[in-house]
Amino acid sequence: MARMFRVLGFWTLAIALMAYAGDMYEMSLLFFIQSAVFFLFGYLKFSERTYILMFWGYMIVAFLGFTYWSVFEMGLPV
Repeated sequence: MARMFRVLGFWTLAIALMAYAGDMYEMSLLFFIQSAVFFLFGYLKFSERTYILMFWGYMIVAFLGFTYWSVFEMGLPV
């Protein structure tokens, strides 16, 4: 399970580099931070249950943040 967090770190790093190359600096910073956290979690020796709970927590926060941003910050098309 720890290896999966390193895989997530790799893919978020790839997204961060593409966002940086596309001059989307805020998005790239967000994904660089996520990459660092995923790599950190990947090298800690937690139990499988802890990894699953951390992933569920991450998904809840990510989906709530995405929903808030897309509804309240981007606005609705008129």
